[in-house]
Amino acid sequence: MLGTAYAGRWETRMKSLVSLVGAVLVMVALRDVFHTLWHPTRHGGLSRYVMTAWWRLSQRLPLRRRSAGLAGPLAMVTVVAMWAGTIVLGWALVYWPHLPGSFSFAAGLQPAEHAGLVDAVYISLVTVSTLGLGDIAPAEPWLRIIAPLEALVGFALLTATVSWVLEIYPALTRRRSLALRLSQLQRNDPSPGQLDSPAGAAVLHGLAEEVARVSVDFLQYAESYYFHDGAGRISLAARVRYAAELADHGSTARLAEVRFAAALLGTALEDLAVVLDERFLHNGGTAREVYRAYAEDHGRSQL
Repeated sequence: MLGTAYAGRWETRMKSLVSLVGAVLVMVALRDVFHTLWHPTRHGGLSRYVMTAWWRLSQRLPLRRRSAGLAGPLAMVTVVAMWAGTIVLGWALVYWPHLPGSFSFAAGLQPAEHAGLVDAVYISLVTVSTLGLGDIAPAEPWLRIIAPLEALVGFALLTATVSWVLEIYPALTRRRSLALRLSQLQRNDPSPGQLDSPAGAAVLHGLAEEVARVSVDFLQYAESYYFHDGAGRISLAARVRYAAELADHGSTARLAEVRFAAALLGTALEDLAVVLDERFLHNGGTAREVYRAYAEDHGRSQL
């Protein structure tokens, strides 16, 4: 009798432990989604490690330029798959210890034959995808509450993934647009006289605003760093040094408004260098050294 009672308590504890592990996995995945999409931090989460790993791997491949272009999209797919897989497995571990007794089965199914981890994963997949096939359904009251919560999490994950894609690509567009603007200015090579004018002040002020937006993009959508810039004219890594040269030229202008705009641009560039260094490069050097490291990390020489 004592042995039977002890075995029963041990089985109950093991079931609770497995369910607890499953709950922890779900919380880890949800925390990572939260910190990736809604509360980005410098320390990042699992998604940042995945993005960084893909980026470093692409740099070691023979066709570096081509593979770098795929690093960002493939990393995003990997991260979403990681989120979905962790949530599915976590909920499956919650269900598994309670199979088959706490579930009802459709006619023709033998409960004793559907008590394994694979069956728990199947239930989790059906629930998270909101398919609701109904062949295996929770019967215990608390499970009947937990299962719809998983469906809500699955819907939220789908929405979050779509939102992530829709946020990343506009950030890339702003970065490439700034690079193209710098390329156009560099090709037209404004003279000191042209820069020392109200039009020159407007150009420098506009560049300062665009650089500030890119800094915010790197803070809010850090994963955008691991996307390839593209051709030289739209590569900010290759063109950012020219913005610093414009700020230096403007700082010696005759007009006060030009000097002020140049100071704004210089400050914006310094802030961008701080973001790049603290979040990605960890170079610890001056702004120009950080920009050089940024260009090298993206496989570009500064122009």
